[in-house]
Amino acid sequence: MGGEDVRSDYWDQPAFETIRPRRVLAPVLFNSPHSGRVYPARFLEMTRLDHLSIRQSEDAFVDDLFARAPHLGAPLLRAHFPRAYLDVNREPWELDPTMFAEPLSDRFNTTSPRVAAGLGTLARVVAENKPIYRERLTLDDARMRIEGIYHPYHAALQKLLGESLASFGLAVLIDCHSMPRIGRHGERATPDIVLGDRYGTTCAGPLVDLVETVFTAAGLRVARNRPYAGGFCTRTYGRPQHGVHALQIEISRHLYMNEATLEKNAGFDAIKALIERLILTLIGIDLVALAGHGAVIDREAAE
Repeated sequence: MGGEDVRSDYWDQPAFETIRPRRVLAPVLFNSPHSGRVYPARFLEMTRLDHLSIRQSEDAFVDDLFARAPHLGAPLLRAHFPRAYLDVNREPWELDPTMFAEPLSDRFNTTSPRVAAGLGTLARVVAENKPIYRERLTLDDARMRIEGIYHPYHAALQKLLGESLASFGLAVLIDCHSMPRIGRHGERATPDIVLGDRYGTTCAGPLVDLVETVFTAAGLRVARNRPYAGGFCTRTYGRPQHGVHALQIEISRHLYMNEATLEKNAGFDAIKALIERLILTLIGIDLVALAGHGAVIDREAAE
């Protein structure tokens, strides 16, 4: 029995979308793979969690924070499917063998640290280590999600990168995420933003410096690569030597939402305005020169 025998949970609606500007103004594109909040009825029937607990893995509202990108001249790719259902920031077949009724062959990556943590391509748990499913899944279900949604999602991302390379000779992928507040309230060293470039390997340094300047000019604390150095998308697509730069941005959720109720808080509009400033900064500079280390950052412009 093949994966085509399981009907897609998104047969009647898009699982993700690419929002394009009328005119692309710069070689930068934004990806929000974890902000999806369309939960299929079949999936909700499979879970043992309530409607709020199942959402704890969401990068809630991150697509809203970056929603102005297409209006300003840069594409935005965003998931509608939730991260608890499918994580496209993993290898395509990082699967936990304990989740499935059938044995998994050697072709699957069953031993990664992410699988061990319950956070593979199909997650076993959400935040606070809460198990998602009532019963074991079938491999046909995994194939439906991975072959039917994961691969098309990455094909859409690769298409955007290819278009940017063709038009500008350069592509800059900004991978957009949120994170739980790190540390206890009031700790001085607690970062508000974490920038991940896989320790300087996926993005030109001056470009990361520029992004950091935008956030620090707004009074936010910025860390690099700890504790988030960049996931599968950053690691896979970030190839500066081939003209493709990838940078992961993690925004602390407490800045713009209530982490318990998953509702926007009073800080949301300010953070959205700051993200718009970041988008405008990236669109308004010579990224080709900057990524080629041929430009000096205009810190006044960034501020």
